[in-house]
Amino acid sequence: MIVKSTLDTGVRILTEVVPSARSVSVGVWVGVGSRNDAAAQAGVSHLVEHMVFKGTARRSMHRIARRMEDVGGYLNAFTAKEHTCYHARALDTCLSRALDTICDLVCAPVFPESELEKEKTVVLEEMKMYEDSPEDHIFDRFESVVFRNHALGRPVIGFADTVAGLRRADLCEFVRQNYTPNRLVVSAAGNLEHETVTCEARDLLDGLSEVPSDAPEYARPDYVPAELIENRPVQQAHLVLGRRGISVTSSRHAILRVLNTVLGGGMSSRLSQNIREQFGFCYNIFSFMNMHSDCGDFGVYMGTDATRVDRAQELIFRELDQLMQQPLKETTLRRAKNQLKGSLIMDLENLTSRMQRLARQELMLGRLITLDEDLAAIDQVSAQDVHELAQQLFEPSLFSRVVFLPGAA
Repeated sequence: MIVKSTLDTGVRILTEVVPSARSVSVGVWVGVGSRNDAAAQAGVSHLVEHMVFKGTARRSMHRIARRMEDVGGYLNAFTAKEHTCYHARALDTCLSRALDTICDLVCAPVFPESELEKEKTVVLEEMKMYEDSPEDHIFDRFESVVFRNHALGRPVIGFADTVAGLRRADLCEFVRQNYTPNRLVVSAAGNLEHETVTCEARDLLDGLSEVPSDAPEYARPDYVPAELIENRPVQQAHLVLGRRGISVTSSRHAILRVLNTVLGGGMSSRLSQNIREQFGFCYNIFSFMNMHSDCGDFGVYMGTDATRVDRAQELIFRELDQLMQQPLKETTLRRAKNQLKGSLIMDLENLTSRMQRLARQELMLGRLITLDEDLAAIDQVSAQDVHELAQQLFEPSLFSRVVFLPGAA
């Protein structure tokens, strides 16, 4: 039910037919994100994503805002480290409208000067919103430590001074260099026909330059463990312990997913049971992993009282050490696999998740992984695999530490 085709220009089209659905989810993805921003222009890819909604050659920003909502759908976008996505959800009878709307955003934004300064202010308010949410902002600070002096260590949104300095010409040049056919993927899932999506996308994206841009050359960032402690006007201390991880292309991808599930992937995880439930030290604790094309990061987040930070850190490292010292029991391994597979299968009952899965695999891996392949990879993970990866990953001397403590900034 999944079909891929490539236009003469290099644009890739991927669709997944779900006949039982009465709606569609459509996305146009660009294989560039904040990692492609020059240091002096940090935040330009994110500002472009905002500004395309301010008008195109065919539509005003007011028409864009109403176009999908008028027919019961919605329109949105997001910027990540290595890609940008413009997507819409609508009834299947409105597929053409959804595809036309998002292709228009990508192909013909006008970036009106009259809206640029206002939108910069909006982005600055967005920055403040994140900074007022320590459980979100601490991950930006963590990445600034793990990817020190590298584009991956900068927040996707950029910085106040770099965003304030961006001009219309900067946005136009960024789009000219990066929004090229060979970097575009159109993905769609729902009650649709592949040929319809392909034909309409070919016409709608005809205005793009046919000259392909060079694939971005990513320098692998160095890593030196470090510590960052900041005072913040918060009631609770926030702690992240983590280190460099693995890339999305790593052969150990499925092993890390299982290990992450055992350690901190839910209520039954070791972190939750042995720190939250046994000691009552926190409301929120979990482990996380981020995977990029050539590297990644892994860590543990916890919010707790400031007086318990050191003890909490000891308890977290105790759990890591146990995974290093003792292989998983088969019952524990089986539960983690079942949890992971169940989450994966249930996630794919959402059309937007299906649409995003298609595009992410194409952009990050260059190929599609079927659900059966994914499930088989999880099934093949052994207790010894998890034990060996834990021994490599959980060496305490390789961990960085970021802490927000209550107090005046």
